Amino acid sequence: SLGAGEMWLYHLTGGEGLQLTKRKNDQQDAGEPAVSPDGRYVYFSEDMSGGNTFEYNKDPNGQIYVIRRLDREKGDLKNYVIGAGGAVRPQPSPDGKYLAFVRRVRLNSVLYLQDLKTGEQIPIYDGLNKDQQETWATFGVYPNYAWTPDSKNIVIWAQGKICRIDIATKQATQIPFTVNVKQTVTAALHFPQTVHTDSFTVKMIRDAVTSPDGKTLVFSAVGSLWKKALPNGKPQRLTNSALHEFFPSFSPDGLWIVYATWSDTALGGLYKVKIDGRNPVKLTRRKGYYNTPSFSPDGKKIVYQRDNGNSILGFAHGVEPGLYWMSAEGGEEHFIQEQGYAPRFNRKGDRIFFQTGGGLEKKYKSVRLDGGEERTHFNLKYVNQIALSPDEQWVAFTELFNAYLAPFPQTGGPIDLNNGTKAVPVKRVTRDAGDYLHWSGDSQKLHWLIGPELFSRELRQSFTFLPGAPDSVAGPDSIGLQIGLKLQTDVPAGKLAFTGARIITMRGDEVIENGVIVVEGNRIAAIGEANEVNIPADAKRIEATGRTIMPGIVDVHAHPDHFFAGLLPQQSWAYFANLAYGVTTMHDPSAYTETVFTLAEMVAAGKITGP
Repeated sequence: SLGAGEMWLYHLTGGEGLQLTKRKNDQQDAGEPAVSPDGRYVYFSEDMSGGNTFEYNKDPNGQIYVIRRLDREKGDLKNYVIGAGGAVRPQPSPDGKYLAFVRRVRLNSVLYLQDLKTGEQIPIYDGLNKDQQETWATFGVYPNYAWTPDSKNIVIWAQGKICRIDIATKQATQIPFTVNVKQTVTAALHFPQTVHTDSFTVKMIRDAVTSPDGKTLVFSAVGSLWKKALPNGKPQRLTNSALHEFFPSFSPDGLWIVYATWSDTALGGLYKVKIDGRNPVKLTRRKGYYNTPSFSPDGKKIVYQRDNGNSILGFAHGVEPGLYWMSAEGGEEHFIQEQGYAPRFNRKGDRIFFQTGGGLEKKYKSVRLDGGEERTHFNLKYVNQIALSPDEQWVAFTELFNAYLAPFPQTGGPIDLNNGTKAVPVKRVTRDAGDYLHWSGDSQKLHWLIGPELFSRELRQSFTFLPGAPDSVAGPDSIGLQIGLKLQTDVPAGKLAFTGARIITMRGDEVIENGVIVVEGNRIAAIGEANEVNIPADAKRIEATGRTIMPGIVDVHAHPDHFFAGLLPQQSWAYFANLAYGVTTMHDPSAYTETVFTLAEMVAAGKITGP
């Protein structure tokens, strides 16, 4: 869904091109360039609605798009065709007298001409297909069209046909054509699906950290913290808390784990607990939204981020967000600065590393504990996640889902870091993808996850110049260590009988006017006319006379607010809203992976109610 665009000029023989305009943000489209016959002007359409992000509810009868004109001689850029209904897909006539464009007029998309001498605008054809002003229009708001060389006709696509429109008479004539094509239609793929199993393997393992001695893995899954003795131990709950638990981090001696919690009523906090999971200790006094705590090298301090909330968790108690540190014994919070996320101490314990920014404008910085003496270490464009080794000699990072390793040269100034960096050696260590990067205690091994698998790679397996490294290094691993967390699927107990309802069965056009549905556990045991269904004596009866019962709705393109990461709710109002409107199954095609799959497994395990 990435919109936006810039106008560039390229020589016919190629080259790097010359930039003519600069995009104003990442989401509002600009495109459909056309050049005047004399080459002086470049016309293009651009979303000029308010704000700087895409919106679904824009009014096309107001003004979304305008046609802009760039003067290549003077460098002037102006809004050239404006007004109600917007203006898109400009095309100047070969004789230089007219500019054709498309405008919305109530429910119709209409082809217009503007007299370039007088400014008069004339509608000439209202039989076009609907333009795409309200949507993402990365390929144009309306399909391209062309003038005939004599400037008397426009050839345009409309209603599945190609038409010639006489601009003098405004008459449209279909241009018949035949295309011979050869198409291969393959059989659709179908895989057997088990609607419900008694247990399931948890695949969304997140926030994983390995103990400094490499013997224990701690991670968050289905809203709780778990520990696994490496390599073959069975995962066990770290605590027995009913709070949701996230972002575990080991103390340098490996004896303690600090982590963040969430409760829909008590909100968030920071806790620490020994590796045996007994008697967690609450460290924070204020309610809030706490993320990514980690210990100082001496184990005496903890640094973390306070967030300001979101539309699912709420915003109450989200004041004074920023980076903070406190004693590892809890108590008073010490403010560092407002900006930044994913903080961690440097090896001396006197500075804090953190990331800032988002999109294609991110940086990796550090400051003193009082927020002073800010330094920028890396400029990040496509890089998403940074993990410095404990000895600060190496940096691991993810870019476009894959993980990479590089030395950390520490030049005293910012370095551009990406998978194409040439200033230092960069090695890709993942074959398919990698997330939750973290280091071994001795800085010699990098760990990461892909779903339910843990991967590890030693530095000397990636760089031949290191002592003890082989003459050549193998490619990225494709098979990791299965974490092996299996949980029971939540199944409701008891029996229900819905009586007296109108029932839409989905067996053809069948509608039962006075029906009964019997449910046992999570299965429909019987459905039929009231006088045909035997209701078990131990079933709870629910009188549904005057109501209609139908199968749950499957929403194949839903957005129940999965556009956030980090803390997850104990109940989601967005899920309740969908259930209230009859949606029992949903597919969100544009969601944050960590969030949507964790919530799906929480629903399966019965820890949250949802479709």
